[in-house]
Amino acid sequence: MMFFGRPMSPVRKEHSMRSKSHRLIRGREPLAPKVPEITALFWVIKILTTGMGEATADFLAGVNLVLAAAIGLLGFVAALWLQFRSRRYQAPVYWFAVVMLAVFGTMAADGPPFGHIGTTIFYAVVLAVVFRRWHRSEGTLSIHSIVTRRRETYYWCTVLATFALGTALGDLTASTLHLGFLPSGIMFAVIIALPAIAWWRFGLGEVAAFWLAYIVTRPLGASFADWLGKPHDRTGVGLGDGVVSAIATVLIVALVAYVTVTRRDIQRQQIPPAAIPQPTHPDDSPQDRALRR
Repeated sequence: MMFFGRPMSPVRKEHSMRSKSHRLIRGREPLAPKVPEITALFWVIKILTTGMGEATADFLAGVNLVLAAAIGLLGFVAALWLQFRSRRYQAPVYWFAVVMLAVFGTMAADGPPFGHIGTTIFYAVVLAVVFRRWHRSEGTLSIHSIVTRRRETYYWCTVLATFALGTALGDLTASTLHLGFLPSGIMFAVIIALPAIAWWRFGLGEVAAFWLAYIVTRPLGASFADWLGKPHDRTGVGLGDGVVSAIATVLIVALVAYVTVTRRDIQRQQIPPAAIPQPTHPDDSPQDRALRR
């Protein structure tokens, strides 16, 4: 039935449907970068989350393994749902996601029956695959480019893989290599400084320096958490995993509240509309793409 003018042709109808689809996709894209600016506080909070995740996962596993798995999985899913639902960076939401990935990543690293060496190799390969697919798809691994849902998905897959790899690395040095928790923590504290030195003195790219340091935050924080929480017969101080988890949680909440109020960790640049990639259809012609613009 026609009410006004000529009926819409099949071609123009298809253009209209695609245009609505593109507007819907753009409406769900972030309005601003959804990860924090990299500051000293970022690294402090990140290391605290790794220790908290390690202690919490071990504490829950000691209470009930099934309960630990359920809490880890449900918290992981809920945290990412909240993060993807938000269109801007919000410190409480972002760091809640990081904390739950820390807990879930610990459980994931403890899952594969490969031993510490095999698990480390396995997650190193997983991380390499994620990095490769991300770079081939988007052309960058920079956290300053997290301005689309697809890049955000790659980012969180990478974060999860780094947590699992870092956990396996910490277990490898502390247990398999028999270094103990404190020596392992000191070793990783030295290692985490190397990417910054390489960037400052030898021209290492900032993206590579960031991700190398990011990987090391996990075994660094987890090693010190294990040292504080594990009993004396395991080279620990003996505070208990529950106590360490509680202390780390209080510190994280305080620091996240601080950055939420001060807003010092917000990336200031906004996303211009042209910076958001436009979805394309495999059958699009140049005229189709021109119409969309």
